[in-house]
Amino acid sequence: MNQELVLNLAREGITTILLVSGPVLGIGLAVGLLVSIFQATTQIQEPTLAFVPKIAAVLLALLFFGGWILRIVTDFTQTLWGNLGPM
Repeated sequence: MNQELVLNLAREGITTILLVSGPVLGIGLAVGLLVSIFQATTQIQEPTLAFVPKIAAVLLALLFFGGWILRIVTDFTQTLWGNLGPM
């Protein structure tokens, strides 16, 4: 196993992680920001108001992006298993 192969696999792994987690975390961040702005303007400081919409948004994002995420992870896994021979 040479250094170039290890660096290529690490780069592909990091890219896959960012692609898979990006949409879900982005939606959670956007909903959290909107809830925080709503809490600041109305001066409602209820802790559950911050968590429930974020959890619901993340679950909806997983339902919406789930097939795409599974395809990305499956492609990466197949590439990894395919490169197992040269290693």
